Amino acid sequence: MARQMIIGMQLGNGYGSQPGSWRMPGVDPASYASFDAKVRHAQAAERGKLQFLFLPDGPSVVADIENEPPHFNLDVMLTLAAVARETSRIGLVATGSTTFNEPYNLARQFKALDVMSHGRAGWNAVTSSGEDVAANYGKRLPSSPDRYGRAFETIQLVQALWGSWGRDAWTHDQETGRFADASEIAPINMGGKFVASRGPLYIPPSEQGQPIVFHAGGSPNAHAVAGRHANALIGAAFTIEDARAQRNALRNAAEAAGRDPDEVKYFAGLMTTITADRRSGLDRRTKMTGRTFPERAGYLGQMLGVRLDPTRLNDPLSPEQLASARPSPRDPRAANALRIAREGWSVSDILAQGVIDYHPAIVGPAVEAADHMQEWFEAGAVDGFWVSPDIYDDGVDAFVDGVVPILQERGLFHRDYAGTTLRDHLGAPAQYGLDPRVSA
Repeated sequence: MARQMIIGMQLGNGYGSQPGSWRMPGVDPASYASFDAKVRHAQAAERGKLQFLFLPDGPSVVADIENEPPHFNLDVMLTLAAVARETSRIGLVATGSTTFNEPYNLARQFKALDVMSHGRAGWNAVTSSGEDVAANYGKRLPSSPDRYGRAFETIQLVQALWGSWGRDAWTHDQETGRFADASEIAPINMGGKFVASRGPLYIPPSEQGQPIVFHAGGSPNAHAVAGRHANALIGAAFTIEDARAQRNALRNAAEAAGRDPDEVKYFAGLMTTITADRRSGLDRRTKMTGRTFPERAGYLGQMLGVRLDPTRLNDPLSPEQLASARPSPRDPRAANALRIAREGWSVSDILAQGVIDYHPAIVGPAVEAADHMQEWFEAGAVDGFWVSPDIYDDGVDAFVDGVVPILQERGLFHRDYAGTTLRDHLGAPAQYGLDPRVSA
């Protein structure tokens, strides 16, 4: 069978990935606190046969709480627990920081979710990177070597705890009265420089054994963590060349750790506003995010090396501005922004096309999103994508009903789930407890 892409859906605060999504017509302004809303969005993604949901997290300061909601769920684990009871196949991936969480708590929460969901849980094991986050725990942010040192130890400790209840230990034999084979449930007694635990963890295996480990980032440290311990890396890339380089670095890191590079999948981000045509998409984005355009115009000018007047957003760049524009070498989005500016769009329309979004953006017909995904996938730049719709209430449906059928017709995406677990969906090999190849 030909290789097919894997697709995840990012779910955040209940509204959407774009500023202003909470104020759009038809959106319940109380969705931030509604677990029913999160369940609806998850069910829409599962209807499209998407392989996983991805919930980022980070207890950080909200810069503009007066006008915008926080970016993240109230609590990612409680959200996925609610979703697990109302879905049956889609994978459930949540972020849990290795910097400020104790390994035993992480192991317990994620394995319990895995059992509850019948083997659909994934842990996005990442380090925290902001002093504002550290302050919420009454601490200072550790150095990068210490953060990643703790991450390596935490992931190994969590996996050891997952395996501390033996695969066949739970007999629950009412006739004999034997609940479990105690000889198969043992302490791990592991400790390092940063973390330690005696164990065991009193949770039996799920249908996939234990949760899948994800990681997020594009640095050498991120590739080292993912290459050694993860089955998936959530990445950010703005060009095929950058995505291919990140995927190759990940695969090289996996091989260096003694693993098969095909065990680790690389997912690039994609932001979507799927509409019947480009003009409709631009108008939708402008209605949502236009309040931010005067400020964003200043940043766009810095990207292009020109001065833009925030009071003239409806004008295109002048011939003189285009002639002098130089994309910033420090911003990987700048070259695409200049390409769009040279097409003659107004400054407002340039911004509405998502040129300063934190992932590539498709604003317009579903076929444009499908073409983008096909080009990157067939170029060997990705194993799939994690998609961030502008508004969850109708944006997930727009992707599922518009983009997914095109990818299926082209043979690039499956028509139904072949398995029941997240491990099945990712084609990840069986693992229970530590990976003996990399646990030394």
